[in-house]
Amino acid sequence: MDQIVSFLLERADNVHHDCTKETCTVKESVYGYYPSKPVNLILVIVFGLSLIAHLYQGARSRAWTFMVALVVGTMTEVIGYIGRLLMRNDPFSKAYLGIQLVCLTVAPAFIAGGIYLTLKHIIIVYGAQFSRIKPTWYTRIFIFCDVMGILIQTAGAAMAAGGGNSVTIGNDVMMVGLVSQVVTLAIFGLMAVDVFFRVRRHRGQFAPSAEALRASKQFKGFLIAVGVAYCTIFIRCVYRIAEMAGGWSNPIMQDQIAFIILDGAMCVVAVVALNVFHPGFLFRQSYATIKAEKMQSENMVMA
Repeated sequence: MDQIVSFLLERADNVHHDCTKETCTVKESVYGYYPSKPVNLILVIVFGLSLIAHLYQGARSRAWTFMVALVVGTMTEVIGYIGRLLMRNDPFSKAYLGIQLVCLTVAPAFIAGGIYLTLKHIIIVYGAQFSRIKPTWYTRIFIFCDVMGILIQTAGAAMAAGGGNSVTIGNDVMMVGLVSQVVTLAIFGLMAVDVFFRVRRHRGQFAPSAEALRASKQFKGFLIAVGVAYCTIFIRCVYRIAEMAGGWSNPIMQDQIAFIILDGAMCVVAVVALNVFHPGFLFRQSYATIKAEKMQSENMVMA
């Protein structure tokens, strides 16, 4: 993480090396504007409330892994938007720029990690036969890919920090890390759609122990919520690639409205949707389904 901070700040510093708020106009800063105080304050509050809610909901339902993913995601969002508020005082501060760049870059990866955790449990309450692989492998594969995306970005930052010719190579490697996050999300989406169509083709063959849950409005609402969360995080990650690919101070990076809508608002929708339809109830039912199927299997063997 320290290497990422150093790399980001080095890149930012190369835009206007000698600028300060006393010697340059805000248009000469990396973002070219003063971040909106009311908008960023609202985002800090919303993400903060979501953080508290995810702590409570996670502890109450004992969905510990999901809780950690969403708590870390919302916490880094809060810190990142505090960094943007601080930039109003000094848009040329490398420290403030580093806070918001690093936090708002990695936060969606943790939110995506929470989304990845849900597919396994959705499959279990329908029946493991609807998956081409064991349900547990969805979590293992996509969490691994999520972590690898962050590590690739770290490697690129380390290379670029060496200076000289390695700066360009490091930047390219970092972009590979960003692209890998989108590719991981895209593959996850395709595999989820595959499960969806397999479920539709085999109605009536679902796990009987979870029939009441599948018919509930809570479960149906959750399926919609997780779909919305997935789409908004995907949109945000595609936007971040476009924002970073154009280099520092490019027109996309200096469009505050686009940032608010395609980064802030997208992540807000994702975390709030997962608050409103928290998957704790789903996790409990999936574990109960596994237990029921195990007991049934043992009884058949004994018989």
